[in-house]
Formats: sequence, C-alpha cells, structure tokens
Amino acid sequence: MERKWWHSSVVYQIYPRSFNDSNGDGIGDINGIIEKLDYLKELGIDVIWLSPVYKSPNDDNGYDISDYCDIMDEFGTMEDMDKLLSEAKNRNIKIVMDLVVNHTSDEHKWFIEAKKSKDNEYRDYYIWRDPVNGKEPNDLGSCFSGSAWQYDEESGQYYLHLFSKKQPDLNWENEKVRKEVYNMMNFWVDKGIGGFRMDVIDLIGKVPDDSITGNGPKLHEYLQEMNKAALEGNDLLTVGETWGATPEVAKLYSNPERNELSMVFQFEHIGLDQIEGKEKWDVKPLDLLDLKKVLSKWQTELDGEGWNSLFWNNHDLPRIVSRWGNDKEYRVESAKMLATLLHGMKGTPYIYQGEELGMTNIRLENINEYNDIETLNMYKDRISKGYAHDDIMNSIYIKGRDNARTPMQWDDSENSGFTTGKPWLAVNRNYKDINAKKALEDKNSIFHHYKKLIDIRKHNDTIIYGDYKLLCPEDKNIFAYIRELNEDKILVVCNFYCDEVNFKLNHDSNFAEILLSNYSDSSTLLENLKLRPYEAIMYRLK
Repeated sequence: MERKWWHSSVVYQIYPRSFNDSNGDGIGDINGIIEKLDYLKELGIDVIWLSPVYKSPNDDNGYDISDYCDIMDEFGTMEDMDKLLSEAKNRNIKIVMDLVVNHTSDEHKWFIEAKKSKDNEYRDYYIWRDPVNGKEPNDLGSCFSGSAWQYDEESGQYYLHLFSKKQPDLNWENEKVRKEVYNMMNFWVDKGIGGFRMDVIDLIGKVPDDSITGNGPKLHEYLQEMNKAALEGNDLLTVGETWGATPEVAKLYSNPERNELSMVFQFEHIGLDQIEGKEKWDVKPLDLLDLKKVLSKWQTELDGEGWNSLFWNNHDLPRIVSRWGNDKEYRVESAKMLATLLHGMKGTPYIYQGEELGMTNIRLENINEYNDIETLNMYKDRISKGYAHDDIMNSIYIKGRDNARTPMQWDDSENSGFTTGKPWLAVNRNYKDINAKKALEDKNSIFHHYKKLIDIRKHNDTIIYGDYKLLCPEDKNIFAYIRELNEDKILVVCNFYCDEVNFKLNHDSNFAEILLSNYSDSSTLLENLKLRPYEAIMYRLK
C-alpha cells in the first residue's frame, strides 16, 4: 500500500460551539479556536476536523446549512476562517471541513426557490412526491423520530427529510445538484483545507421509492465522480460517516485503487451496548468478547485493501470514560486504558475535544436543560408511548448527544474558562477537578498519556503499518494484541475492568521494554503478569 501522510496522523475533532468562546456571548467561535491552537500543538495532533461552521439557522447545531460558502454569524466571519487556516498551517496543522451534502437547511436559497412552484428550476434539487391515498408516499422514518416526509400545503406534495423537517434531502440523481456540490468543495479546497469529513455520506445514493436509504445502487458512482471533480490530485484526507458499513463495503470506499475516500467511520463497535433490534436508547452492558471480535475483524479484514479510522467518541456519542470506562474511582486509569487500546491499533486515530482530559457525561435534572433535537424528540415520542420519565432520563444520561457537547473544560475559573458570558449549554459541574490547566501541569495526567501515544505512533512504523494479531480471544477481562512489522513486535495488554487479573504470554523472552503504561511501576516480566484495575501497558518485545 502506498504510504500517505494521514496514515501517521492523529485527528482532533472540534465542536466549535463548545470549544472556546472569544467574545463572551456564551458560544464557542473561530477566534476561540485560534486562541487554543498552541494547546493542540502541545498535544501533538496534526489535523483538526472542524464540525460545521457554515451559515445555518442552527436547527441541528450547524448540520442544517443555509450557505456553504459563508460562516455562521455566531462563529465569526470568512476572514476569521482564513486566519484559522493560516494560523493552523503555521503550526503544521491541517483543517478538515465537515461536508454536509445529504441535505441542506430549509432556509437554503435552493429550497426557498424549490418551494415556490413545481416548475421552479430548483424544484428538482430536492425529493418531492405526491400523496398516496391522501397520506405520506411511504413509511420511511426520520432519524429524529416520526415520518421522513413533510407535507407542503402550497404545492400539495411531500418532500423527503431523513433528519429534521428543516433538513430537506438533496436529490443526488440531479446532475446539477452534484455539480453545485463539487464546485462548493473546490471553493474550500482552493482555500487550502486538508480534506473533508463527509456527514452521513452513505445516504446520498438513496432510492426513497424503494425505501433504500443507505448504500444505494449509485452511491459509489457518485463518490468516484466527486473524487474526479474535487479531490483528485489534491492529496486530501477524506473520511465518510457510514453507519451501515461492513468491512466488504468499507473496502469499496477506501481501497486506493477505487479513487473514492481515504477511510470511513464504521459504527459496528458503537452499537454493542444496544439491545438487538431496538433503538440506541435501549441499552445493555457491553460484552468485551463482542468488542474484541468486532474491532479485530476491522483490523484484519481491511488489511492491505482499505484503511481504518479509530475512534471512541464524537459529537454524536457519549463520553467513552463514562460509557465503557469507570468515571468514578478509576477515571484516570480507565481513560488511559481506553486510549492505549485504541491508539495501538492500525488506522488513523480521532480524538474528540475533552477526551484527552477524561471529560465525562453530564446529568441535567430537567429535560428542558437539554438542547439536542434528537434527545428532545425522543423524549416527547417515548412519553407519548407511555415510557416512564426516569427510564427515559436514564437513557439520555447514558447515550444522549449533549453528553459530548458540554463546553470544553479549560480551567477552574467560572464556566470552566470556556466563556465570560452564559454558556449555551450547561458546563459539567466537575470542571474544577477535570480541566486542561490542571492536566497540563500534571505529568501523569490523561492529557500527557495521549501526548505520549501520539508521539509513539509518529515514530513507530510498526504501530502504523504492522500486522495485527488478537491474543486470548476468549478472555472476558483482558484485551491484548500484538502488532508486528519485520522483526519488530509491540504488545498491547489492557485490563478492561476493575478486578485484578493474570496475563500470561508464551514468548521466547520473558523480558519486555515498556513503551507506555498507565501505572508508574508496571512489570517488565511477562511470565505471569498481574494486571491491576484498568492497567494498560504497551511493550516492545525483546
């Protein structure tokens, strides 16, 4: 496989609304990001994935775009954006933009025109259907609850929205739509961005009349056309959000010979604590054997034919230390363990803002304190179906998207140093203990552990390109694997839980060199290794 710059990169996701507020209006902004670039440089990342900063009425926190070539007033101006690109470049940090082209806002000029009449030149930019027997065209559902069809009184037709009714779906079968998208992508490429993270990109090939949403028949044809029109020859990192991808499908996206994307986000591991056949809100405990099976499958099956993304968190997912770690007495140990486990694997790691501090989920007392449209719609829907309030709130505490969206915890001053105003979403009350200032000062902090992991990746081809081999697949407590390239072997051993367990490796030599551990006195003897709660060690085998 040809070596690419993004094989050894580590990406840091910024959710701008919650990152850093420079002007005291309670909302993070572009100048706030510029103020913190040195912090990110210190961490060692070399790519920022920037969640949407485009003009938007903000129905879905910026994922409803009304102008792709302008900036949301709350976030700043295009001049600020240009300055961010140049300041990041000065620090050798690339900016990856969030590309949201499955849908626009209903306040986008294309949709405003499309609604005017059935003959309008923009009508076919969106997906319109006549009623069937006075009802919706079919029973396609929105990801945010309810029907995916919204009736338009004026024209007597329904339009499709797989998300909010303020997010009408674009009609990718219309060549004009595709050209508009590629021109817009080139506008940003010409500004010097480092690539695109493509929001729900597996939905653009939908065939709504056949109830096909993900992985439609023309999806890969569109992506190859996009590559030719906007990506080819620019050496960009492109990552597609593909909820339904299997390894076979992921190879179609990310095999370099197919000229589509660099990699995809697959979510198979993310669904493992969901009751099968139910919604994400219906939770069950994680089975470590399932996690080992799924992550290992993605490590081995893409080998040589595609590329992996590695992530625990993003703006749509709860905080990993609260989800699969222990955010009480072993918060530091379990956060470092989860980081070690992931960063030792093959693929490009993604860190979500605050993950490097071990930020935790939040518990807000009142449903009205939540902001997320998905959460609020689900609450209404479940109350109407007779679910108990406490049960719904418990699901939100575990899985709600606002868990990831609380303001970044910079220091122990008021509002965690995020803003001098009133924050748009509540700051987690634990900010006096969990914050960046404290983490930077403590050489044993989670932040410094992430910094070491990033540095190890940059200087070890074995971590980037080595083969992956799972050890003790049936062990219910330990996740261990070896990475091997030529004669070099790196062993990662993680105790996933809080009970002490024994690990034994049959290896020629009993001694190993510790590259990294989350305890200061881990053993170099592998003959009979006793692992303490959440102990995680990365060894180079002698």
